[in-house]
Amino acid sequence: MLADHASDSGLVTAMIQLVKTQSSLRSIETSKLVMMVIQIPMHCVASPEIVTAMTIAGDLAFNPLTDSLTNLMGEQVKLDEPQGLEMPIKGFAVEDAGYQAPAEDGSKVSVIVDPQSSRLQLLDPFKAWEGTDLKGLKLLIKAKGKCTTDHISMAGPWLKFRGHLDNISNNMLIGATNFFNDKADSVKNQLTGEYGAVPATARAYKAAGIGSIVIGDENYGEGSSREHAAMEPRHLGVRAILVKSFARIHETNLKKQGMLALTFVNASDYDKIREDDSIDIIGLNDFTPGKPLNIVLNHIDGTLDTFAVNHTYNEQQIEWFKAGGALNIIRMNQ
Repeated sequence: MLADHASDSGLVTAMIQLVKTQSSLRSIETSKLVMMVIQIPMHCVASPEIVTAMTIAGDLAFNPLTDSLTNLMGEQVKLDEPQGLEMPIKGFAVEDAGYQAPAEDGSKVSVIVDPQSSRLQLLDPFKAWEGTDLKGLKLLIKAKGKCTTDHISMAGPWLKFRGHLDNISNNMLIGATNFFNDKADSVKNQLTGEYGAVPATARAYKAAGIGSIVIGDENYGEGSSREHAAMEPRHLGVRAILVKSFARIHETNLKKQGMLALTFVNASDYDKIREDDSIDIIGLNDFTPGKPLNIVLNHIDGTLDTFAVNHTYNEQQIEWFKAGGALNIIRMNQ
C-alpha cells in the first residue's frame, strides 16, 4: 500500500490532480508541486520513477508496466521504461569536447615550460638508491601527535604551485608540531645549531649532501591522498619516514616516490630518538619482503641505541625503492 490512511491518499490524489490540470504551469512550478506530493507524511516506499509515473497519470493505482495513458490525440500510449543512462545517447551539446587527440608521432613533440615560471616546472627523475645502507641521516623533525597530509603539505594558497615541485615544497611539514619544542615549523639545524623552518632546514641538509629522516606518531599521513605530501620530502632530501603507524594511502605514495616507509616494531622506541641524533638504516643490502631493517641512533654524547623497524614492501615496491621511484621503473621499460 502506498498509503495507510484514506485522508493521506485523498490529499495526495487531490494534489496530483492539481498538477495534472495545471498544464500551463512552468516546469519549475510543476516540480515544486511534485515535491509537495512526495513530502506528505505517509507510510510508503516508492522509487522516483514510480512516483513520477503516478504523478503524470494522476492516479495512485496507476501501474506503468500494464496501464496506458491517453495523449492529446486521444491515443492510448504507455510510458517508456526508464533507462538509467549515465551519459547522453547523442553526446553533450558542446562545440569543444575538450579533447585533443595526441600526435601519432610523439617523438617530434616538445614540452616547453618557461624556466621563470613560478607555477610550472619540469620534473627531474629522482636518484636511484646508491646500493648501500643509509648512514648519517639527520633528524629533520620528530613530529608529535596528529600529522595529516595537510600538516605535511598544506593546501589553500599553496595549491597554485602544484605544478612546481620546488616551490610547493616550501610548505613541507610546516604544520607539524616539533616534539622537542611544541612549535610548528621550528626545527633544529644540526649544522648550525640554530632553529629554523622545516623546508629551509631540509634544503640546508640537501645542499650539504646529507640525507634526512622524519619521525612520526600514529596514523601518519591521514586525510587526503595528496601526492605532494610524499613528493616534497623526496625532493628535499628526506630518505625515510619512520612512524608508529601509517595511513595506508600515504604509505603507498611514499613507496612510489622511492622512499623508505618504516614503522617501529616497538612503539616505545619513538621515545629513544633525541633532537641531535644522526641515524643509520641498516640491512638495505638484504632488503626483502617481511624482513625487518635496523635503526642505529647515534646520540651526540657518543652513546648508541639500536632497534628493529618493520616495513610492508613487496618485491615490486622494493624495486621502486632501488630505482628511485616507480616512475623511473616505467621510464626504464619504455
